Amino acid sequence: QVQLVESGGGLVQAGGSLRLSCAASGRTFIHYAMGWFRQAPGKERESVAAINWAGGITYYEDSVKGRFTISRDNNRNTVYLQMNSLKPEDTAVYYCAAGVSGSIATINNGRIASWGQGTQVTVSS
Repeated sequence: QVQLVESGGGLVQAGGSLRLSCAASGRTFIHYAMGWFRQAPGKERESVAAINWAGGITYYEDSVKGRFTISRDNNRNTVYLQMNSLKPEDTAVYYCAAGVSGSIATINNGRIASWGQGTQVTVSS
């Protein structure tokens, strides 16, 4: 099973940018679609973005379209989430996830093989 470790969270002012990274180890990274989820206090965890094994297919939740970009480097076993034009409502714990296969559908359908520990993103107004 793949192990995931997120980094890059922090405190930023509204309108600012952050880049989250998720480093994978263990089973072959290229076998997995990857996704980013977030959970704000008192709310359910929601999918933010997803990417298939090759990086050619991506998905974004409506509220982040045009502001967030998901990408992956299969040589570095790492998936990224570039977050621009951040808003206070983006404040949450962000989690990296690996799907049970390379298809992006696994992320969108909640078929998750592994979760990271989460990284806090706080956007001040």
